[in-house]
Amino acid sequence: MKVSGMLGSDLAMAPLAAAELENRGYDALFTAEINNDPFLPLLMAAEHSQAIRLTTSIAVAFARNPMTVAQQVWDINQFSGGRVSVGLGSQIKPHITRRFSMPWSRPAARMGEFVRAMKAIWHSWQTGEKLAFEGEFYNHTLMTPMFTPPNNGCEAPRVNVAAVGPLMTETAAGVADGMIAHGFTTPKYLREVTLPAVERGLETSGRERSDFEINCPAMVVCGTDEASFKQNLQAVKAQLGFYASTPAYRPVLELHGWGDLQTEANALTRQGRWDELGNLIDGDILDNFALVCEDLAQMPTAFKSRFGTLIDNWQCTFESGDAETQRQLLTAIRNTEN
Repeated sequence: MKVSGMLGSDLAMAPLAAAELENRGYDALFTAEINNDPFLPLLMAAEHSQAIRLTTSIAVAFARNPMTVAQQVWDINQFSGGRVSVGLGSQIKPHITRRFSMPWSRPAARMGEFVRAMKAIWHSWQTGEKLAFEGEFYNHTLMTPMFTPPNNGCEAPRVNVAAVGPLMTETAAGVADGMIAHGFTTPKYLREVTLPAVERGLETSGRERSDFEINCPAMVVCGTDEASFKQNLQAVKAQLGFYASTPAYRPVLELHGWGDLQTEANALTRQGRWDELGNLIDGDILDNFALVCEDLAQMPTAFKSRFGTLIDNWQCTFESGDAETQRQLLTAIRNTEN
């Protein structure tokens, strides 16, 4: 299993953070599009690292178009010596239409076409072949030599698509190199919903499961001492409560018979009672959505037992203390047998 670490969005800290993540032994680092652009810190990370893989997790696809994303990712990939992959997410309709003022329709179909268009653009830049992508949502049919970027021989970047529901998951497995499962997921949901959808998508593209990478920011409650454990516990419960309030994630709860939790959590958000969301997460819900392990030494074995057959890359946001402790933890996760 591979392990990725979160870079963060502070441009001033990106050089040091990238070097530290590489020093700690992460296989990759990732940026997220929350309240900052995800590509700028990735560029700085490329300059201040040597071998670690670089990715967005995620960049909002529908806030952009295939050409703009293709250009940004191509440039960073060339600059980094071919270490970049791009993780794309659809976001939800209110953000696309009201925050970004961009069109929204049939997100799975649009995402599939977005990825195909982007790959067609890269293929044109790599081979010199005429760009002739025509689809339902995107058309890219003009590429002159003046606007064709330099190619230093790097392979085209890999593409991961964020997915929760079966339709987007199947789409991801049909067109992308990997998927990013949501942190608000459970082993049961991965086994019964995600993996069957992946297999259906892979069948349409004529690939095997080994050709496709499943990334997941699986949640962990752990700590180096009692105080850090309790702090981490409260933070994870609050995050789970926030996710539970989102209508798009209700199917994950319904699989476990907890659909009413989404209604209750959503009502709290409408009343502005954000600080109370974590109180809705009882022990049973917590244990299904997060790996709870009070003994840090036992965490790698427990993690591999829980996720080892389900995911290929853990997007780790869990901090275990000093650099050496984190390095040992990552090594143990990679080496522990399922």
